[in-house]
Amino acid sequence: MNPRYVLALDQGTTSSRAILFDHDGRIVASAQQELPQYFPAPGHVEHDAEEIWSGQLATAREALAKAGASAADVAAIGITNQRETTVVWERATGRPVARAIVWQSRVTAPRCDALRAAGHEALVRQRTGLPLDACFSGPKIAEILDRTPGLRARAERGELAFGTVDTFLLWRLTGGRVHATDVSNASRTLLLDIRTGEWDADLCALIGVPMGMLPEVRPSSSSFGESDAALFGGAIPITGVAGDQQAATFGQACLVPGQAKNTYGTGAFVLLNTGDRPVPSANGLLTTILWQLGRGAPLQYALEGSIFVAGAAVQWLRDGLRAISSSADVERLAAGARGDRGLYLVPAFTGLGAPYWDPAARGLIIGITRATTMEDVARATVDAIAYQVADVLQAMEADVGAPIGRLRVDGGASVNDDLLQFQADLLGVRVERPVITETTALGAAFLAGLAIGFWSGPGDITGAWAVDRAFDPGMAPAERDARMAGWRRAVDRSRGWAET
Repeated sequence: MNPRYVLALDQGTTSSRAILFDHDGRIVASAQQELPQYFPAPGHVEHDAEEIWSGQLATAREALAKAGASAADVAAIGITNQRETTVVWERATGRPVARAIVWQSRVTAPRCDALRAAGHEALVRQRTGLPLDACFSGPKIAEILDRTPGLRARAERGELAFGTVDTFLLWRLTGGRVHATDVSNASRTLLLDIRTGEWDADLCALIGVPMGMLPEVRPSSSSFGESDAALFGGAIPITGVAGDQQAATFGQACLVPGQAKNTYGTGAFVLLNTGDRPVPSANGLLTTILWQLGRGAPLQYALEGSIFVAGAAVQWLRDGLRAISSSADVERLAAGARGDRGLYLVPAFTGLGAPYWDPAARGLIIGITRATTMEDVARATVDAIAYQVADVLQAMEADVGAPIGRLRVDGGASVNDDLLQFQADLLGVRVERPVITETTALGAAFLAGLAIGFWSGPGDITGAWAVDRAFDPGMAPAERDARMAGWRRAVDRSRGWAET
């Protein structure tokens, strides 16, 4: 029997999903489970790695069952994951030694502040392309090791392993036979020299991470071993791994320099392909590895703007203010807002990411009058997502010295037509939503399928991408400038709040 499908495991911040794709890149079957969130203190966010594994395994089995497929029907598995979230486990048992520290958590902000105060920011930026911010993995490893007496000594003896979520899933899928990651996930740790694609001993010593804990770094589209036959009734090659935003960029067919995409997820993540040239940012962006398509292939890079809170702001409307019963209701509620949009909400719930990088910023709503309604707040919440993306796109244009002609979008909030129209208006460029919006999982599938010949080359990926709807800008430049000026005044007032 010839394999008919590629299985993508998409492990995200709030859920685990599994999607089977056919050769045309169409979804055959899918399954999803929510992932519990733990908040031990303000600004601290954790996951239970065992819940990550059990949920991801269950969704994979469910997707196969829905399609009536066996392991023999699956050509390969691709893994994509929430980046920077940090797991440490025992090599002997595979058991996590602590809860995973999630990328959103600010628990390591003091460690990053101390490194910055000691003058290490320039070295870290030069080698990693990243700022010293609490979202990245390296300081989280040190935090886990120092939190519990004896763990650091065990790590130095080689008893403990570190991994981002892809690595932990790979370990479990292969029965502990493979301890590896791909270049895109490794580039998010503050421990990798992105010019060479190798772990950096100086950075590991600086941040306090024993190098023996680190996984092998492999190309994003390459062999990562096989799944344990007992899991799915037969072994399946695992041939693609990428962080969620890099996978989404690949799934959006942004394969040549100058193409950009944004994912509206829990956060929002804008990536601009810069080809085989890492572009240093002078405007608060990250320089990151996009992918590597096979051993010996050149590393590909991107400029990235990481926005901490996007869809999570709508979740706050639902769970915190209880203004809506489901996230999908926000479009209806926001439609009842007044037309002038004079209210601004800055969702700096865990600080501000790109291009500001202010961990002391906190959320605010400004412009409230006696006439302000919950509909206005809903509108301001949705608008805040678009304003943050516009900030990042303008910073990208400044870094590369050229305009970005269009933006491809995906993620949960991309179904919101009003959001995408406002986004196009603020940017002054066309915004394109593809037919298949599950581009993160699709990108992981493409990376896996390319490695084993299920797809013949990048042309197959480009050919599978199609526009569902395009949104063209209609706002006058003067109005656009005025709205952005108001937004930036609001951001200025949110900054540094936790320091006062």
